[in-house]
Amino acid sequence: MRMILLRAGCAMIAMTGAATLSHAQDTAAADGTTDQADAYHDEPSRDIVVTGVLPTARQDMLSGVAVLEGADLTQKLRPSIGETLARTPGVSATSFGPSASRPVLRGLQGERVRVLTDGIGSIDVSNTSADHATVVNPLLADRIEVLRGPQSLLYGSAAIGGVVNVLDKRIPTEVPGEPVHVGAIATYGSAAKERSVAGAVDVPLTGHLVVHADGSYMKSDDMRIGGYALTPELRAQALESAALPVDPDEEEPVDFAANAAVRGKLPNSAAETWTAGAGIAYIGEGGSLGIAYSHYDSLYGVPIRFATEPGQEQEAPRLSLSQDRIDARAEVNANGSLIDKIKLRFGYADYQHSELEENGEVGTTFYNKGMEGRLEFTQARRGLWSGATGAQFYTRDFNVVGEEAFLPKNSTGQWGLFTLQQLDFDRLKLEAGARFEHTSLSAKPLPGQPQFFAGDRSFDSFSGSLGASYRFADDWRFGVNVSRTERAPAAEELFANGPHAGTEAFEIGNPDFDLETAWSVEAVLRGQGTGYTFEASAYHSWFSNFIYDDRTGEIEDGLPVYQFSQADARYYGFEVQGSLTLAKLGDAEIVADGLADYTHARIVDVGPAPRIPPLRLLGGLGVNSPKIDVRGEVEWVDDQDRISTFETPTKGYTMVNAEINFRPWGTDRPLSFALSANNIFDVDARRHASFLKDYAPLAGRDIRLTARVNF
Repeated sequence: MRMILLRAGCAMIAMTGAATLSHAQDTAAADGTTDQADAYHDEPSRDIVVTGVLPTARQDMLSGVAVLEGADLTQKLRPSIGETLARTPGVSATSFGPSASRPVLRGLQGERVRVLTDGIGSIDVSNTSADHATVVNPLLADRIEVLRGPQSLLYGSAAIGGVVNVLDKRIPTEVPGEPVHVGAIATYGSAAKERSVAGAVDVPLTGHLVVHADGSYMKSDDMRIGGYALTPELRAQALESAALPVDPDEEEPVDFAANAAVRGKLPNSAAETWTAGAGIAYIGEGGSLGIAYSHYDSLYGVPIRFATEPGQEQEAPRLSLSQDRIDARAEVNANGSLIDKIKLRFGYADYQHSELEENGEVGTTFYNKGMEGRLEFTQARRGLWSGATGAQFYTRDFNVVGEEAFLPKNSTGQWGLFTLQQLDFDRLKLEAGARFEHTSLSAKPLPGQPQFFAGDRSFDSFSGSLGASYRFADDWRFGVNVSRTERAPAAEELFANGPHAGTEAFEIGNPDFDLETAWSVEAVLRGQGTGYTFEASAYHSWFSNFIYDDRTGEIEDGLPVYQFSQADARYYGFEVQGSLTLAKLGDAEIVADGLADYTHARIVDVGPAPRIPPLRLLGGLGVNSPKIDVRGEVEWVDDQDRISTFETPTKGYTMVNAEINFRPWGTDRPLSFALSANNIFDVDARRHASFLKDYAPLAGRDIRLTARVNF
């Protein structure tokens, strides 16, 4: 059945794309018109946000937006998407070691944040657990966009926290102007002796047909840290346990004193990853049609949750991960009186990873096969009115096999209809969006696994939004949006009931959960002028049936128990960022920049929500010129003592970083270098959003050198 659906999906793409593309080209030839390239086909620009059904000027977005590209992306590249985005406004990271770090948006993570590859989900299992790496390679990214608010929900109810869209050119989007177009990047990071290289080649076979090939390789050792692996409180606990008499019946007694003494390196955090991909696309005046194949392979360690008391489990699992993926895209410039453009996007992936014991034996294996497709119709603009309407489907077959399987075999099917409509009165802009989604979930435990929850659940959810923005002065705009969203529970939240070695937790779901609902309001102020930019957003969300997991205090199978529950919740916060040119010295500018973000979250009648990032301030001062940019920054993160039951407080930190971008032949030549010194003073820093914060601090002093070439 899966293969039939896959073939049907590919056939639908080919037939729809080819037939409509041919018609559109004939129409263009008949009337003598030539279409302009889409905004997202041009060179990337911070002024245009392409994530969403309608490419929109950033100034007009009704929610907080972040964009990484160019030199900024080169400087912030890390092995994981979470660490790459960690210094972006409103973004933290799960920091489950350097390899498995997923974005945390406004305090929300996991199932509420969608990580996309060119508009289609990563089709992995990173949303199911913090120790599972996201199968998205930042090394091959041309641009990364972070979108929150109404337009993000057009990618599914799971995007209630936001969307991270990684844009690459695996399916070519333009015909190179040279016989062979080459892009490559190489990086060395001292904290983990990280060595990485990635490259891509685009070759035009004809004036319309382009082939693409890319690959990457990354290897790192155990990560260097600025102090002890354990917090002072856990070190004291481990030393107390070391003084207790050893149980003579214990086969392998834990050396608590050795655990307390671990410092300087984070054991079991090394990684090795390689990827390869190829694509081909036909690009014409009437549109484009392309397909790509990619393979992702990684072996990485999960930092050890060291035992500090007798009876605790202590494992050092490594994950061996692989994914084979097919992507396809068709875009048609219909130029009709009703429909201006048709876009079709499809992805299929076969994923698996095995959690390996310390002796190399396979303990538990995760299998995931899924596919996702989107069909969008962009309306022909009629005066002040523009919009887009579409449909989306998603399927997933997921299974966990092994001694520590915490989920039964389960399937998820989802389809949705969405629309976004805009009215542009120049100074006043209005926007409305809606999405209907049907989700069905089924869990069928394998023989010999009766402890799992089982059954069939289905949900119908509706989400809608209204927003408006007003330009009250040149290049200054204020906007407000109000949305109501509904999210169906994920299989992990419904059916989990077992031990999970990767997170060293016994996870328990609830098969009787209802839809999660949220009313949200957000206000945005953006402005810019000669020598300055400013952006601020404030938000508040009222959740009903909010799904959260919290530690119960119980121990089962030697692991702490985490129970999923539902309750009302309140989330609010703000993000502010800006830059100011202080002076100009010839062709050089002295620029100051800064950001601040904060999230406050509470589970009603329970207390603070778990793993919420505290207040953060970051300020930088730099000199920019055609050949060289120099910048220093200070990041201050407050203590987090608003904690849930059984959660521990996290001490704040101040981190100092510096960077240099060097373009030997100026901005119009293909070679550039980036040198950075991160955590210069080697501080012991821990992110409160991380499950492992008390066992695995962030990297210590890290000197990074990156070279990028593009010609």
